Amino acid sequence: MTGLTRREFIGGAVASAFLAACRGEREIPGELLGPNRALGHKLLAGGFPAPSATERVPIVIVGGGAAGLSAGWKLLRSGEGNFIVLDLEARAAGNAAWGENEVSRYPWGAHYLPVPGPRARAVRELLRELKVITGEKNGKTFYDENVLCHAPEERLYHHGRWQDGLYPRLGATDAELAERDRFHAEIAALRARVGRDGLPAFAIPMEHSSRDPELLALDRISMGAWLDLKGYRSPGLRWYVEYACRDDYGGDLSEVSAWAGLHYYAARGEGEDDRFLVWPEGLGFLTNKMAAALGPRVRTGALAFDVASDGDGVRVDYHDEATGAVRRVLAKRAIVCAPRFAARRIVKALREDPAPSSFAYAPWFIANLTVEDPPAGAGAAPAWDNMIYGGKGLGYVDATHQSFSQKRRRSVWTYYLPLTGGPDAQRAAAYKRTLADWRELCLSDLERALPGVRKSVSRLDGWVWGHGMILPKPGFIWGAERRLASRPIGPVHFAHSDLSGLSIFEEAQDRGVRAAEDVMSALGKPYRSSL
Repeated sequence: MTGLTRREFIGGAVASAFLAACRGEREIPGELLGPNRALGHKLLAGGFPAPSATERVPIVIVGGGAAGLSAGWKLLRSGEGNFIVLDLEARAAGNAAWGENEVSRYPWGAHYLPVPGPRARAVRELLRELKVITGEKNGKTFYDENVLCHAPEERLYHHGRWQDGLYPRLGATDAELAERDRFHAEIAALRARVGRDGLPAFAIPMEHSSRDPELLALDRISMGAWLDLKGYRSPGLRWYVEYACRDDYGGDLSEVSAWAGLHYYAARGEGEDDRFLVWPEGLGFLTNKMAAALGPRVRTGALAFDVASDGDGVRVDYHDEATGAVRRVLAKRAIVCAPRFAARRIVKALREDPAPSSFAYAPWFIANLTVEDPPAGAGAAPAWDNMIYGGKGLGYVDATHQSFSQKRRRSVWTYYLPLTGGPDAQRAAAYKRTLADWRELCLSDLERALPGVRKSVSRLDGWVWGHGMILPKPGFIWGAERRLASRPIGPVHFAHSDLSGLSIFEEAQDRGVRAAEDVMSALGKPYRSSL
């Protein structure tokens, strides 16, 4: 999908609004939400006063998303409890933010976790701790059945009806199905491939992947170019592959590197099965559990705006939103778990670096719709993930899918729209749109597959992520800037999923745990490696 032009969007929204008024349709209530832009703008404006108070703590973590909370989790479970986490939001979660109403909890971002493979050791440790992994015997892992995604998992609307699965097989010719089978065979070969250095071609976490030059060369071309080179021409297959790029990376076939596009398929399946772990609030379940374990060490509404080396340690100045005061923390080590575009503003050494950055971020729009007795549509039964072929967005995820009740009439649907086709332009346009604009886009998209669905929507809230996730453009993942960005600068360490080039929980957690282990090693503190 390419992004919307302003003319297309406004024209469609105005026409739809006019027709709705003519039909006498009710106004659907809701709010347009998002990250704390007001506090973020204070960072851009600068001019903070001098600190009014100073405290000392051995370790300070800046950023309370999955990476920051994972760093704190690792420190705490290693016996190091003397640290603080500073996060500018009201709830530490990063892009695993979530909400709740009288019907259900629901995600505002990341919404599932694939069953982890053997290399994702830290993920498995966390899942054991949270009783999501309930047992292990004879090489088999047992999971809480309430968390494993129930069938049906996925369905696709195509040719006027719903089908099981996400590949558009309805109406596909024998030649198109043969091309699909060839693609899956090629993915299976890549999944089993071992590079000349003895490492798997693709792995999660990505640091376990092979550095074989032949494989790394895939990062220098786009996923679309790779499909062209391999002779994959069928519209259905190309849509299916682009769906994966949009889903995990927020980019289209031209924007995502072939290495990243293939990683989506070939790095999965390392576990015992390909199932998903899901919660109503998405990955907010994991971040909320980690934040609760850290307790008062997590300080929210805390905007860190200056991180700098100070003698043999580090100082961190932050604005406390609750009191309006500026406070200073003196620490031995800092772990900055902010995305790189933010880190370049708050870390003194990065602010002074004049080199341009190749870190790019995909904007997203997400809506949560409270629905009352919604239509199911013709064909396959409603699933956890419900995708529309050729739709503007990625369809919707049902927050109450795991409910065993067959009489459920109310739910919350989470609609995902990656704004592809040039992140800077799409980001600027997104901030200008109103909730009414987004609401009409969302409902018009869903009505293609579920006519009359807007009558079932009692509330629609929206969320704009201007910098939703790192966009792995060709040349980025195995480029020099990303590799160098993960290195400490004196006592300042870094951890974020964008340091992997892949915005998934496993990578955020891996970066946070790595940084925590590096800090403990530097401070001479004992720990057992999770990596």
